[in-house]
Amino acid sequence: MQTTISITGMGSISPLGSCEEDLWQSYLSNIPFFEGFTLGTEKLPIGRITSESLAKISLLQEENPKYKSLDPSVLYAIYASREALRQAGWNNEKDFGVNIGSSRGATTLLEEAHKNYLEQGKCSPLASPTTSLGNIASWVMQDAKGQGMALSHSITCSTALHAIINAIAWLKAGMAKGFLAGGSEAPLTPFTLAQMKALKVYGSLSDNYPSQPLSWKKNHNTMVLGEGAAVFALEEGFRPNAIALIQGIGYATERIQHPVAISDEGTALQESMRQALEGISPSEVDVIIPHVTGTLKGDLSEYHAIKEVFRENIPLLTSNKWKIGHTFAASGALALQMAILMLQKQTFLPIPYLESLPERPLRKILINATGFGGNAASILIGISESS
Repeated sequence: MQTTISITGMGSISPLGSCEEDLWQSYLSNIPFFEGFTLGTEKLPIGRITSESLAKISLLQEENPKYKSLDPSVLYAIYASREALRQAGWNNEKDFGVNIGSSRGATTLLEEAHKNYLEQGKCSPLASPTTSLGNIASWVMQDAKGQGMALSHSITCSTALHAIINAIAWLKAGMAKGFLAGGSEAPLTPFTLAQMKALKVYGSLSDNYPSQPLSWKKNHNTMVLGEGAAVFALEEGFRPNAIALIQGIGYATERIQHPVAISDEGTALQESMRQALEGISPSEVDVIIPHVTGTLKGDLSEYHAIKEVFRENIPLLTSNKWKIGHTFAASGALALQMAILMLQKQTFLPIPYLESLPERPLRKILINATGFGGNAASILIGISESS
């Protein structure tokens, strides 16, 4: 499905940092950004935001007494949105909407509220409003002093790309002049980590690379959880201040064969990629950032889908999950930011445990995301026409 949407601003917070200069330097290093989290008798690798970023979030909370009761997933979204708005040059007179989703939502506050209920038999008066999924977009809009539509949704791990696709629909319908879209996730809590551990897909701190997406030599699952947010300012058509252009979008759903896995052939991914490439030769795509989470089956299924679509023209493949882990709803947005940076710097970001590949000019990059329930989304971006 072809389209032209200008990305005029972006912001993020993740284990890579919270400003573009820092995160680019983090990308250029060959080390993963994981630390240990004690869960029972085991220490699991996690991708936590940096101490400098945590300090910025604390300062954000000090700005408004109401911010002290917000979940980290909301605060991360506010922080990332402020930077996207700054870059785009929007103010509260701009007719813009917000769609920032999350897979888990207010994980920290929800687990705390449930724990307190079990211990005390009652809930805090703010337990309900502060743990609703809509909290994210509504507080971002409040912080931006905007007046447009604000919605949050969850389509599990493909949430951020679906938020962007939904925002594009609003723009094309003429229902907004701009849209803030992305994903935010703060899932590094005991119960959430225990759920991932129960799926038997979690990575190990004993490995040099606890998370190993796209490695065909691994003999065990290596998914690691991370946290963060990334948000983009979108406007229809070509804008002179565009930092990148969305040139194609695709989405599909397949019949699930297993509650947490895509089909062996990645049927939904094949369809979403073909839609995003409508009218464009696969040979024009220079890089794909797949969803690959480091699991044995999931990584291979997506590779099969890529081979089916691209045949002999398989582009360069890379991922940021080996560095920061799987950030659920934020993962697609952080991958999109990675793609934009590669286009801006004209530098491919390889994975150190994979075979190095020759450099080439970068013009188009495809980003994939999949989620529980058999859904998939793909977004094709290219460099701005003014570049």
